Amino acid sequence: MDKLKRVLSGQDGNNDDINILQTVNEASTLGWGTRVKGFIICFVIGVISSVLGTCLLWLPRIGIVLFAVLYTFGNVASLASTMFLMGPLKQLKRMCEKTRAFATIIMLVCLALTLCAAFWWKNNALALLFCILQFLAFAWYGLSYIPFARDAVIKVFTFCLK
Repeated sequence: MDKLKRVLSGQDGNNDDINILQTVNEASTLGWGTRVKGFIICFVIGVISSVLGTCLLWLPRIGIVLFAVLYTFGNVASLASTMFLMGPLKQLKRMCEKTRAFATIIMLVCLALTLCAAFWWKNNALALLFCILQFLAFAWYGLSYIPFARDAVIKVFTFCLK
């Protein structure tokens, strides 16, 4: 807290080599208990939103739009929940690592395209397709955190296709 006060008051002499994001990250550290609580709350909100969206899928006319919005919000909340455990900067850096970059890009593009298909293009089939792609990209992204999980999935699918 003292470091944040020094930086905000302009009394920090070595602020040339520390960028503003690192300063904010250092000043906003949370205790482990708070991080776990934030993770659980965001994750539960994400799961509830996704399940509720799936339940509302079958409503006439508006069901697919509610599904797309709630499912996308659920995925964003679930992704944000991991930021509580690692911290936002570390999470963003890990999302952009070589092994996860492709899955991250596909996941974020599908999040945006789902909302475009539901609201802008008003195409239910595309919205559903992008939700499925969201799920697959999010699963592939999540598997990247488990050692050798992606390799195991690839081996299972190649074995099944033979």
